[in-house]
Amino acid sequence: MNVKIERTYPMPCPVEVAWEFLQNLEAVAACMPGAKITECLDASRYKGTVTVRVGPATMSFRGEVEMKDVDAAARTLRLLGKGTDSTGSSGASMNLTARIEAAEGGLCNLVGAAEVSMSGKAAAFGGRMMNTVADQILKQFAENFAGQVSALQAQRAAPAGAAAASIPPPAARELNGLALVWTIIKDWLRGLFSRKTV
Repeated sequence: MNVKIERTYPMPCPVEVAWEFLQNLEAVAACMPGAKITECLDASRYKGTVTVRVGPATMSFRGEVEMKDVDAAARTLRLLGKGTDSTGSSGASMNLTARIEAAEGGLCNLVGAAEVSMSGKAAAFGGRMMNTVADQILKQFAENFAGQVSALQAQRAAPAGAAAASIPPPAARELNGLALVWTIIKDWLRGLFSRKTV
């Protein structure tokens, strides 16, 4: 099953700050809820895990992510990811193009277009449910990304003589599958009732 996702998120900083942060794959991965980098293979490839908790059950995926096609002039890069769950019964791959574009007021937007392929048990979710889940994951990711670039911007604006403070990583949180399921149910009910009232 393939799902295509395109989203734009406003960022509270200038283009240069967001672009600098986007190129730090390890820091960007830390913004993804439930994700953890476990090994650096080289300057552009990492191994890692993603953990999802649904009620008492926990699913863990392990895989690899690679940064490719970095275009500084267009402030665009491509991330390729692939992985399997711990039982080997589900697999996923992702082809994500991310770019930073200028916005009004000296700020910028983070723009992403991704194609995600699912196989095995994970593919049973279906396209509509996967889109809803992806929305929630990306919303949490964008909030973490915005917090990090905001801290980076504040660090740059600090007086030259001030001691450089390190940017705290976003709080490590597992992806809350139960919250995602509740969001999916609400979305389904909203769609059901809106169709009945038309």
